[in-house]
Amino acid sequence: MLISEIFYSLQGEGELTGVPSVFVRTSGCNLRCNWCDTPYASWQPEGTQMTVGEIVAAVSPHPARHVVLTGGEPMMAPDIQALAAALKKLDYHLTIETAATIVPAGISCDLASLSPKLKNSSPDERLDDTWRRKHENLRWQPEVVRAWLDRGRYQLKFVVAQATDLIEIETLLASLEREIPRAKVLLMPEGTTVEVLRARAVWLAELCKARGYRYAPRLHVELYGNKRGT
Repeated sequence: MLISEIFYSLQGEGELTGVPSVFVRTSGCNLRCNWCDTPYASWQPEGTQMTVGEIVAAVSPHPARHVVLTGGEPMMAPDIQALAAALKKLDYHLTIETAATIVPAGISCDLASLSPKLKNSSPDERLDDTWRRKHENLRWQPEVVRAWLDRGRYQLKFVVAQATDLIEIETLLASLEREIPRAKVLLMPEGTTVEVLRARAVWLAELCKARGYRYAPRLHVELYGNKRGT
């Protein structure tokens, strides 16, 4: 499978923020989010073809017991099921970061980090109308999200650019017809710089307090800036 990068860092987002983890970033994505912070794994996929054995060999020297499969969209990778099974066989805690547009199909996973895309993700004029329509038609797949929710431990993580995004989020959550604890819904400010993240954090934190959702910082940006391998 095409691998963009494998690196050892701290989990920067979600319930496991701060946990030392090895990140395996697959290259390739079926969406084109306008604010994507990893274009080298999505808009312009690049990387190295690696076998499951080669990936496991690259992960194993690191001291972490947590592994994160991310992307791009890792569920697109042809051998992702085999890779997840191999990592679980070695007793790693496995998080899969996905936009929840592809069904889990029994994949090994300890935490499904689901990040359905809102309207604020729609690509701009850099892409032609074909890609723009594809993104809009694919970004929200409620039946797929339900399949992930029903398979085990999960978190729902939404990228928020403006306060009105909360209206869309709550409409989408209601359409799932599931009892989702508010603490399992994480709201993360959109942005790739500390300055933008902190400015949006001011009002987003208040929205989380008012609605009972969980505020999700982007620790890796705070620590290292928006750069690869972090």
